Amino acid sequence: MMNKKSFLQMEAPANYVAGLGRGATGFTTRSDIGPAREGPSEEAIKAVLAKRAQALGQEPTSTFSKEKKEGEDNDDNDNERYQDPENEVGLFAGGTYDEEDDEADRIYASVDAKMDKRRKIQREAREQNEREEYERQNPKIQQQFADLKRGLETVSDDDWANLPEVGDLTGRNRRAKQNQIKRFYAVPDSVLAGARDQGAMDTTVQEDNADGTMTNFASIGAAQKKVFGSRLDQVASSNDSAGGSTNVDPKGYLTSLNNSVIQSITEQEVGDIKRVRSLLDSVVKTNPKHAPGWIAAARVEEYGKRIVQARSVIAKGCEHCPTSEDVWLEAIRLNETHNSKIIAAQAVRNIPKSVRLWIEAARLESDPRAKKKVIRKGLDVIPQSVQLWKEAVNLEEDPNDAKILLARAVELIPMSIELWLALARLEGYQNAQAVLNKARKAVPTSYEIWLAAARLQEQEGKGDAVVSQVMKRAIKQLSDVSAMLKREEWIAQAEKCEEEGAILTCQAIIRETLGWELDEDDDRKKTWMEDAQNAIGRGRYETARAIYAYALRVFYTKKSIWRAAADLEKNHGTKEALWSLLEKATESCPNSEVLWMMLAKEKWQSKDVDGARKVLGMAFKQNPNNEDIWLAAVKLEAENKQFDAARSLLKTARNEAGTARVWIKSVSYERQLGDIDAALELVNEGLGIYPKIDKLWMMKGQIYQGENKLPQAREAYASGTKACPQSVPLWILASRLEEAAGVVIKARSIMDRARLAVPGHPQLWCESVRVERRAGNLQQAKTLMANALQQCPNSGLLWTELIMHLEGRSQRKSRMVEAIRKAENDPILIVTIARNFWAERKLDKAAAWFEKAIVADADQGDTWAWYWKYLMQHGTDMKRGDVLSKLTVTEPRHGEVWQTVAKAPQNATKTPEEILYMVVDKLEQ
Repeated sequence: MMNKKSFLQMEAPANYVAGLGRGATGFTTRSDIGPAREGPSEEAIKAVLAKRAQALGQEPTSTFSKEKKEGEDNDDNDNERYQDPENEVGLFAGGTYDEEDDEADRIYASVDAKMDKRRKIQREAREQNEREEYERQNPKIQQQFADLKRGLETVSDDDWANLPEVGDLTGRNRRAKQNQIKRFYAVPDSVLAGARDQGAMDTTVQEDNADGTMTNFASIGAAQKKVFGSRLDQVASSNDSAGGSTNVDPKGYLTSLNNSVIQSITEQEVGDIKRVRSLLDSVVKTNPKHAPGWIAAARVEEYGKRIVQARSVIAKGCEHCPTSEDVWLEAIRLNETHNSKIIAAQAVRNIPKSVRLWIEAARLESDPRAKKKVIRKGLDVIPQSVQLWKEAVNLEEDPNDAKILLARAVELIPMSIELWLALARLEGYQNAQAVLNKARKAVPTSYEIWLAAARLQEQEGKGDAVVSQVMKRAIKQLSDVSAMLKREEWIAQAEKCEEEGAILTCQAIIRETLGWELDEDDDRKKTWMEDAQNAIGRGRYETARAIYAYALRVFYTKKSIWRAAADLEKNHGTKEALWSLLEKATESCPNSEVLWMMLAKEKWQSKDVDGARKVLGMAFKQNPNNEDIWLAAVKLEAENKQFDAARSLLKTARNEAGTARVWIKSVSYERQLGDIDAALELVNEGLGIYPKIDKLWMMKGQIYQGENKLPQAREAYASGTKACPQSVPLWILASRLEEAAGVVIKARSIMDRARLAVPGHPQLWCESVRVERRAGNLQQAKTLMANALQQCPNSGLLWTELIMHLEGRSQRKSRMVEAIRKAENDPILIVTIARNFWAERKLDKAAAWFEKAIVADADQGDTWAWYWKYLMQHGTDMKRGDVLSKLTVTEPRHGEVWQTVAKAPQNATKTPEEILYMVVDKLEQ
C-alpha cells in the first residue's frame, strides 16, 4: 500500500484519449514527439460517432466535416451536455470494459444489496401496515359478514328446519314505498291549526279584518310539534307491538307477545298483526307439533281482540300437541270457567302426571270440598308430588287432619325436608322430637332438621346448654357425612334465627361454626372483626354480639376486640350489659387505660360518681403515673365542683407524672377558676421544663392578652414563634394580636414570615388573605388567593374563602365546579356547597350535602353547627332530635369556630349541645 502510486501518477489505460467522450480527437504536439503514442484511428472514431448518433437518433457526421446540410438548424446540438451519467452510450461510448470496471460494478452491487437488506424489515413492516389500513378501510364483503358466519355455529338443526318460507314481497315493498312517499307530504296549515285547537273551547268572537287574516306561525309550529309527537308515539307503539322486526323466533313466542289486550289498535298495528299472523300460520303448518307456535298464534288473536279465533286456534293446538302442558294451560286461561273445567279434565286425562294441571284444575273449583277432591285424585296419580301434598295440607282447616296427611306424605316422600318440618311444627314437644329424629335418620345431610331441633329446645325453654349440645351433635354428624355448610352460610343461618327470634340458637350456631375452616395461621381476629361489623351493618346485633363473645374467648387480651364489643353494647345494648363487659375487659387488660376510662365515664354519666371514683382508684393501682388516668380523675372532680380535690390531684400528677399535657391541663384549670396569677406562675414554670410546647406559649400570650397587656402578649408570641417555628396556631395568634391593635402592616409581616417558616400550609395562606380582606385590600387579597391556590389547590378552606368572600354570586357556581374537581372530598368545601344550595332554596340538595359533610368528617364541629342552623329553619323535630343524639355520641372537637368556643375557659364545663348553640350564634354574627 505504501508503494502504490496516486491517481495522477498512474499510467493511462490503453487507447485512452482525453476528452474523447466530449467529441475531442487525438493529436500530437511538438512535446509529444518521440515517446508520444499514436491516437485512435479514423475508423475507430467514425464508429464511435456513428454509435452516438444512432443513440441520439441523428445521422452520423464526420468529426472533421464542418459543413451543414441544407435546411439544417444553425444551432449546435448540445443535448450531450445533459446526458445521464449512468447512460454510457454517449459518455463512455469509446471506452473499453475492463477488469476494474467489473470490480467496480460488483462493489456497487454488493453495497446496493446490503443497503436493501438493511431497509428490508422496515420496508416490509411499513408495507404491511399500509396494506392492513387499506383493508380495514375497504373491507371485503366476506370480511364484513365474518362475525355473523361464526354466529351460525350455534344455530341448531331445529332452528334451520323451522325457518319460515320467503314470500313475494314485491308488491308489498312497492306499497310501502308509496305509503312512505305519501307520509312525508307537507301538511296544510288548516290541518295543523285543527290539531292545535282540538279539544279546546273557543270563547272569543272572530273579528273580520279588512286586510284579511294573518297566519300565526308560532301556533302552527306548536301544532307541528304536537303532530310530530303523536307520530313518534305511534311509531313507538307499533315497534312495541310487532317487536320492530319481521323475523320470528319459534322459541320466543311466549315472552315476545304481551298478554294484555289494548283498548285501541291503530292501522299500522293491524298491518303488523296480519303480518305476524301469516308468519305464525306458516310456522304451525310447517311444524304442527310445535306447541309454542300454537300458543303464540292464539295470543296474536287475543291481542287483536279476536278471542273466539284465539280459542279455536288453541283448541287445534291441543289436538296436535296433546302432551304439551303449556298448550293445555293456555287453553284453560283463554276459556271461561265452565269450559275451562272441561278442558282441564281433558288435559289431566292426556297428561296425568302433570302437577301444574292438577293444581290448575283445583283452582278452577270454587267449593273447598271439590278442590280437595281434585287434589286427592291428583295424589292418587302422582303420590310423590311434594307440591300436591302441600296444597292438600293447606286446604285442611283441622290441624289433626293436616297431621294425618303429613304423616302419610312423609311415608311416601321421606326425602322431603319441607314435609318433615311442617309435620314437626304441628306436633307437640315430645312428638315433634320423635318426628325430627325420624327426619334426621331419613335425611342425614340436612342441616335444616338440626336447626329445627335446636329451635324446638329453645322454644321449650331448655336453656343455652341444651341448645348448644344439639348444635354440637349437628356439627359432628354433618361433618361425618360431608354436608357441612361454609362459615359464611352458617352466619347467614344465625342471622335468620335472630330475625325469627331464636336468639339462643343464633348464639349456639356462632359458637360452634365461627372457627370452621379457619387455621391458626389465618388472620382470625381480622376475619371475625369483619364478620361482626358486617352483621352490625345488616342490623343483626345479637349475631355480632355472639361473634365478639367467641372472639374474646380466643383472644382474651386483645384490647381492640373489647373496645369494639363495648361500642356495640353502648350503641345497641343496655347499660348493665356495658358495665359488665367493661368490668371483664379491665380484668383481662388491666394495663389498658382506655378501658378503665370508658368504665369510669359510663359510671359517671349514669350519676354514679362514687363508682367512677372507685374505678379510677383501681386504675391507679394497675397503671401508676399514667397521665390519662390522672386527668380523668381531675375531670371527674372538676365536673362535680370538687375544686380543691382537683387542684390536689393536678399537683400530685405534676410531681409524679409531670408530662407536658399535665402542665397544660393545670394551667387551663387555673384559668377556668379565674386565678390568673396562679395560671401565669404555672405556665412560666411549665415553659421552663418544656420550652418547645407551643400550647404553653399560646396560653401565656392569651393570658396577657386577656389582661390587656399587649407588650407582654406580643413578647410571649414572639418567643413562642422562635421556640416553635412550625406551630401554625401560634403564628395566627401573633398576627391577630397585631391586627387587633390596629397594626396591619406588622400583622402582614408576621404572616409573611409564617409562610416562609411553614411553606405550603393552607391555614396560613387563608389567614393572610383574611388580613388583607379585613383591611379592605380586596385586590391584594385576590392576588394572594391566586398564589395560595397554586400552592394548595386541594384545600377546601381556601376554596371556601374564595367562593364566599372574594367572588360575586354570579361567579360562585363556576368556582364551585372547579373546586369540586380539585377537592371533592373536603368537608369544609362540602359545607360551602350545601350553604349555596340553601341560599338558592334548594333545600333537599342542601340537606343531602350537609349529611354528606358529616359522613366525610364527623369530628368537624362547624359542620354540625351549620347543619343545625339549617334544621332550625327547615327541619323537623324528629330530625333535630336525631342530630342532637348523634352529636352527643360523636362529641366533635375540631372546627375553626367550634374550637374558638369550646376552648374558651368559661365554656370548659359546657356540654356538646350547649357549645353547639353558642357556635350557631357565632355563625350568625
